[in-house]
Amino acid sequence: MKRRVIERHMFYGAKKGIFLKAISLRNNMTEAEELLWEELKNKEIFKDRWKRQHPIDIFIVDFYCHKHKLVVEVDGEIHLQEEVKEHDNGREHDITKLGIKILRFTNKEIFEEIESVKSIILQEINS
Repeated sequence: MKRRVIERHMFYGAKKGIFLKAISLRNNMTEAEELLWEELKNKEIFKDRWKRQHPIDIFIVDFYCHKHKLVVEVDGEIHLQEEVKEHDNGREHDITKLGIKILRFTNKEIFEEIESVKSIILQEINS
């Protein structure tokens, strides 16, 4: 039986509880997240491995590519609320301190402009 080696450093110290929550989120992805996930796991377009609902420290990000230290977040309408924006900004600050870049897209962009979203992600990877 082949055993998978887990790269602990790609989780930045995340604890067991956050992994359990990530599993729950993976099983309950939004429609926009599912649509983007179908694109990100396409190895013909995105050559590198992407993880969905990935633990990073005390956070769970929507999508993460460790090779490029790149997070992609999909934001629904709730992210327009002021208190959620403040939370997102603090979270983004903490994650970027780890040397990770974050790209944010709205649900609307995922549904209506998926080719543009893919292009922006690929530009970031190739820069």
